[in-house]
Amino acid sequence: MAGRTLVAGVGNVFMSDDAFGVEVVRLLAQRPWPEGVEIADFGIRGVHLVYELLNGCDLFVLIDAAQRGCAPGTVTVLEVDLPAVAAQPPGTTIMDAHDLTPDAIFAMLASMGGHPGRSLVVACEPADLSAGMGLSDRVRDALPHAVSAVEEILVQEQQKEGARHAEQARQGGHHRGGARSGDRLAP
Repeated sequence: MAGRTLVAGVGNVFMSDDAFGVEVVRLLAQRPWPEGVEIADFGIRGVHLVYELLNGCDLFVLIDAAQRGCAPGTVTVLEVDLPAVAAQPPGTTIMDAHDLTPDAIFAMLASMGGHPGRSLVVACEPADLSAGMGLSDRVRDALPHAVSAVEEILVQEQQKEGARHAEQARQGGHHRGGARSGDRLAP
């Protein structure tokens, strides 16, 4: 896989099912990944995650518990376009240090001029977001589904990258050399 891929789990381990993203990346970190794939637990450090994304990446996968109105334990994969951010009045807070909603993370990133290549959210519908440690049964049962979803995303990206390289090789393989009228070289 060419370029950098960041798979980030977020969540608060002291708020029951909110720890979903943290638990998924813990499982993912136990597996071997191709060069360029980084699996990281950002916990409640949303601002740190935004600064990490400013370093750039070709693929960003955010894993989080998210209330979307589905049955608890439902895993969904969403493609994200960074929001257009209007100018904020001085002193306006875009995100506080513990605000980890994907919308807040992407809004802060956009406000700072960051833009990862492709952004996906692997979300799980929580059953319990009250104070306490440990996932509910339904969300714990969803962990393997989320791990599989991330693996599938990474395999698909690797296949796309392989197809791009094959196409470039195929197109480049027919070039006989020599410049034609209108050809330009980058400085």
